[in-house]
Amino acid sequence: MTDQRSELEWRWKRFDDLTTTEVYDMLAARSAVFVVEQNCVYGDIDGLDVDAWHLFAYGKGEKRPALAGYLRVLLPGHPDESEKEVRIGRVLTTANFRGLKLGNAMLERALEHILKQWPDQPVSLHAQAHLQRFYGAFGFVPSSGLHDEDGIPHVWMRRPGFGS
Repeated sequence: MTDQRSELEWRWKRFDDLTTTEVYDMLAARSAVFVVEQNCVYGDIDGLDVDAWHLFAYGKGEKRPALAGYLRVLLPGHPDESEKEVRIGRVLTTANFRGLKLGNAMLERALEHILKQWPDQPVSLHAQAHLQRFYGAFGFVPSSGLHDEDGIPHVWMRRPGFGS
């Protein structure tokens, strides 16, 4: 059995560099995971994608590469953030690629890119509460109490910058 993670194609792009297919794949996956699977009706298209960087992991699909995993990175000082932090969000693995520890590979890659592009910047994320241990393995610690977000318990988590 081959390791499907070794066969992934990684793409790290600014929004302006995304193809129409990548935008479609991103929005379709976010809708499938967050709206349909998690039964959360919310405004996913929030205006923040256009100023973000996007990490895609594509795997083998039947007719064309299939989106396996995705996350976005909001830049320090992005419009929705008063702090000067980098924020990771919309982290997902699509149904056909679960169980491969793809989330680990995505976080490793995202943090590597963040460290190269924005050294010494703290990184935050808004985690579903049951994923605190997962994100904790990457140096994130809770920075808020538990609270409800669209019917799911969440917590803000933060990883200090290396120079902080």
